[in-house]
Amino acid sequence: MINKLKISKTELIEKEDHNTKRYPNLNTVLMVEDFLKKNRDMPMKISDIRKGLPKQVMHQTLKLILEYLWRSGKIIYGSKGIQWIYEEPEHIKKFAKDTLEV
Repeated sequence: MINKLKISKTELIEKEDHNTKRYPNLNTVLMVEDFLKKNRDMPMKISDIRKGLPKQVMHQTLKLILEYLWRSGKIIYGSKGIQWIYEEPEHIKKFAKDTLEV
């Protein structure tokens, strides 16, 4: 009897029609966010983002991260590339200004 591997929707890897979709971990998402924040002054192509990141990220994973950032309103896609547009609200900046980080 052959046991089939069942992968639920909450797993890191999901198989759909023989395509494996990998989900990034939080460190990878934060790395891409930080890179885009630092380079917010000019639009960048996906290939330029991949080359500029401190660690290698698979193209499929990077596209998934960029889609997440777009849906959350942090980046925009334009004809010249991808650009960071999110600005943290002032009340959050003021709230975190005088706090002690533990």
